[in-house]
Amino acid sequence: MEKIIIFGVGKNLDYLLQAQYTAGFDVVAYCDNDIKKQGAFVNGIEVIVPCKLKDYKFSLVILVLTISLIGILVVGSANQSYQNRQIVGVVLGLCVMAVVSLIDYVWIVGFYWILYFSSVFMLAIVLIPGIGVYVNGARRWIDIGFTNFQPSELAKILLILFFSRFIMKHEQDLSERQTIIKAVVLILIPLVLIYKEPNLSTTICTALLFCFLMYVGGLSYRFIGTVLLITIPAAIIFLSIVVQPNQKILDDYQQKRILAWLDPEEYASDEAYQQNNSVMAIGSGQLTGKGLNNNTTTSVKNGNFISEPQTDFIFTVVGEELGFVGGCTVIVLLFLITLECLNVARKAKDIAGTCIASGMAALVGFQSFVNLSVATGLIPNTGVTLPFVSYGMTSLVSLYIGMGFVLNVRLQCVRKYNN
Repeated sequence: MEKIIIFGVGKNLDYLLQAQYTAGFDVVAYCDNDIKKQGAFVNGIEVIVPCKLKDYKFSLVILVLTISLIGILVVGSANQSYQNRQIVGVVLGLCVMAVVSLIDYVWIVGFYWILYFSSVFMLAIVLIPGIGVYVNGARRWIDIGFTNFQPSELAKILLILFFSRFIMKHEQDLSERQTIIKAVVLILIPLVLIYKEPNLSTTICTALLFCFLMYVGGLSYRFIGTVLLITIPAAIIFLSIVVQPNQKILDDYQQKRILAWLDPEEYASDEAYQQNNSVMAIGSGQLTGKGLNNNTTTSVKNGNFISEPQTDFIFTVVGEELGFVGGCTVIVLLFLITLECLNVARKAKDIAGTCIASGMAALVGFQSFVNLSVATGLIPNTGVTLPFVSYGMTSLVSLYIGMGFVLNVRLQCVRKYNN
């Protein structure tokens, strides 16, 4: 049907009443605040309220910008050569977030199969020698000139969008066997590709993200309970196998990281070296820290006590140089960002919007928990960045893209509740 769009209706409903009798047209009325009280439909005609600047969730933008600024300072202190790139990443991320936040997410997720195959394509080509860059025993990056692009970071955002639309399409039959099998097959393809890089930590994070999205989408508690009854004993059996000599499930370095976590004193000079130093450095920061850009040789970043302090162990630098106060500030900011995303998810106008905002909350929450746990020795050493703080342009810009979609979900739910 062709649409007739009416602007500025105001208090007078005559235009709406006349348009109602326009045969063969789908009438959409854009109106002001006076009509909002009339409801989403006035005399059978759909009313759409334009979004206004005051509806923009600036609290989320401020939180993201604040923690990004802390990230710039800490990355610069950890390794000065990366600070300018981090600034470029934040500026670029803000611009992309602003643009994405103004694009209707419903229209974007309508291309969900394109989003899915784009993520699979990126994850596949990075494994091709000559295209994927081989660094530190892994092929995870593509050299695009001014920086190395990491497909798995953007793929996480694209998969959130894809499964948000997938779940909305299967909202009524999500717990049926056929739908679950289809969803598992679809997520297994990118998981296998990520694992082949190899990148076990991102594989686990993406798998957890998928499980969370299915839960938010309305997967039956009976099925969830059944899965947990199988998964928990299987995980225990898995851990008992991988610590055995001559096991073939994990690579040697992965097994050593688990063994070092279980017995850090035994592996204090090799696999447990970084985590032990990380814990000591965080403790040495005491209440307010040693200060940014300190040049003491005993500093964890200057004494070569940990490798790549600007990425996976960035919280170690935060704890040592900003102390307990700085560490708590970073944790609280990440927690508030997660809560803001969940709050947007709670009010979203449809299940796709709920899944997008919840997915971003889960992504920030999971990655933060893993990174902080590694830095404090709570879990085995694994490479996961701290959202908005760690150096990494692909990770940073991808997170900003995700936040842009959360902001758009917020604008759409404001429109819904105004109606």
